[in-house]
Amino acid sequence: MPSRRTAMKILGGAALAGLAATSALAADTFVRLRVQRYRLTPPGWPEDLSLRIALLGDLHACYPWMRPSRIRTIVNAMNALQPDIQLLLGDYLSGMQLSFGQVPPEQWGAELARLKAPLGVHAVLGNHDWIDDPIAEQTEDSPSTARQALQDAGIAVYENDARRIETADGAFWLAGLGDQMGSYIGTVDGISRRVARDDLPGTMAQIADDGAPVLLMAHEPDIFPDVPARVSLILSGHTHGGQIVPFGWAPVVPRIRKHLDYRYGHYRDNRRDLLITGGVGCSILPIRIGMAPEIVLLELGGQAATG
Repeated sequence: MPSRRTAMKILGGAALAGLAATSALAADTFVRLRVQRYRLTPPGWPEDLSLRIALLGDLHACYPWMRPSRIRTIVNAMNALQPDIQLLLGDYLSGMQLSFGQVPPEQWGAELARLKAPLGVHAVLGNHDWIDDPIAEQTEDSPSTARQALQDAGIAVYENDARRIETADGAFWLAGLGDQMGSYIGTVDGISRRVARDDLPGTMAQIADDGAPVLLMAHEPDIFPDVPARVSLILSGHTHGGQIVPFGWAPVVPRIRKHLDYRYGHYRDNRRDLLITGGVGCSILPIRIGMAPEIVLLELGGQAATG
């Protein structure tokens, strides 16, 4: 039997190891910020159309995990990338129970207002921007806390919208889908029922057949199999890359369609591409394992790879 001194040394060593692991985990979740880089020329994207895109997903602004000072750090890092355009992929609100409440929208909006890019800052909403919105009503034109905060910050919000954007190298279309998990009570064929907020056909109908490539922002990646080949690249968040991914294994990945397995990174299928960012915030639990918070720098065209 080990002596009391030996036992205390063992317990003390275990405690120090646990403390070190906890500190490292906390730093990985709330301090570290990775820049994930991709260089792609997706199908339908002209090689001579160069575009630098900064992507931000899943902010989940709440105290103390995603406080204004943390958002300021993220914004500074995105601006330092000097992108041509900045795209925000939804979930600015947070419904996490293990927090001290949401950051007021005017505060996180003021931080996001500092994002700068020659082609502007553009956004879609996510599922938490509806289910955790204290003022949202169950109608098609219900007010939205996140939308108002983004618009007050000078950020364009897309909900089943598309617009053509001109650059020095050519033009492209930027589209944004309404959230696939968001819904409202509407009347269909005289019957009151719940209606999804996403409208892919209506969004695509706004895009001219002019040969310009199309980028589609869609918070949840589940829409990927339904998107026509007219779209070169779908940009999504929502999954947090699994958020808790020990040894590369993600036990829980949020999905709308259970048979799909789009978790993180770059996918290609039937001449269309999907890119999922792991995002910066947390959902349900304030912890990330094996999936550090990240912003994305995506370089399209030019000398970018084709796969």
